[in-house]
Amino acid sequence: MSTPPTQQESELEEQLDSALVTARRQLERAATHVDVDDGIIERLKHPTRVEQVSVPLERDDGSVDVFTGYRAQHDDVRGPYKGGLRYHPEVNADECIGLSMWMTWKCAVMDLPFGGGKGGISVNPKSLSEEETERLTRRFAEELRYVIGPTTDVPAPDMGTDAQTMAWFMDAYSMQQGKTIPSVVTGKPPVVGGSYGREEAPGRSTAIVARETVNYYGGDLEDTTVAVQGFGSVGANAARLLEEWDASVVAVSDVNGAICDPDGLDIGSIPTHEEKPEAVLEQDAPESLTNEEILELDVDVLIPAAVGNVITVDNADSISAEIVVEGANGPTTFAADTILQERGVRVIPDILANAGGVTVSYFEWLQDINRRKWSLGQVNEELEEKMLDAWEEIRTEVEAKDLSWRDAAYVVALSRIAEAKAKRGLWP
Repeated sequence: MSTPPTQQESELEEQLDSALVTARRQLERAATHVDVDDGIIERLKHPTRVEQVSVPLERDDGSVDVFTGYRAQHDDVRGPYKGGLRYHPEVNADECIGLSMWMTWKCAVMDLPFGGGKGGISVNPKSLSEEETERLTRRFAEELRYVIGPTTDVPAPDMGTDAQTMAWFMDAYSMQQGKTIPSVVTGKPPVVGGSYGREEAPGRSTAIVARETVNYYGGDLEDTTVAVQGFGSVGANAARLLEEWDASVVAVSDVNGAICDPDGLDIGSIPTHEEKPEAVLEQDAPESLTNEEILELDVDVLIPAAVGNVITVDNADSISAEIVVEGANGPTTFAADTILQERGVRVIPDILANAGGVTVSYFEWLQDINRRKWSLGQVNEELEEKMLDAWEEIRTEVEAKDLSWRDAAYVVALSRIAEAKAKRGLWP
């Protein structure tokens, strides 16, 4: 058991654990487990470039507001930059850099021919009408058009954006280029070049990884209890698939709180956030909990699938689950991850667990380039194969070097990136 942090230490950690700080700390720790040149590690601490743009928007009442947009491009040694665009009030340059670093590792873990990118606009999407969101998106595409492209940087949806946002973005870029270029973004509606199964993919991959990990440690899904924080696209799809595979999902939550039934919830009857926002607490259940309490439930598997930095030094000692599968990006702070590792809690990192999103984005990119659509069955079959391959490669490192799952994932990613950089060299 680790020594509990002081209040001052806890407050300091919360101030420091931005996505960028956490990503760099994870990189430095992982570098101790793999033979990679120090110069490569130093290069990977920094993005290739960060674009900051002003995005003016004419509001519905005729007034004009100006928002700030970003696009961080971390590393492209293995292929075009790849990563989401988010609309959120807290979007800033450092967050985009940190998240773009995670995308670099995620693409390398999955052995995809991409590097990491991330971007967005500092705006509250709930304050925008649909027409304002469209105008904002089209102007953002105009501001970024010189740094994105199918072989340069391929955005995708993220927090506050969706398939419709990507359709607008693709249309604006295509109009600028004078021809339809569906491969400039992924996560689009299938009718305009999107892939079947893309929206469900991060939740599906999270469920696949949870299933494999439970089986690896000698468990049986039929005897496994699961709690899911966040009932959006990732959490809901993971929960529904695990229930289909006979796991007992005993608790789920949305922004307003959680419901719990020790005998298992009827997950199929609960609307996702996309289907009916904030509907979880409207469901009948024996118990109601807070979003903090759901993390501490005595379950076999905990899936934090809402937002980042929810498992911290303040609650890491109270996590009762034997396995934590990170459905969200960065739900565990660096210090909390160390505590969980010392306690023997198996944490399956986001760069593996929710990598189904970027993997099916890769499938979509291939479909767009080749102008040949895949069936949903083919997408899910290919995703299953890619997830199992990645899980096995990381498991091999876990066993060979007695590493945590996160460190093992970084070893796999860094080895591939370092080899690519060594082969390509540093020019001039």
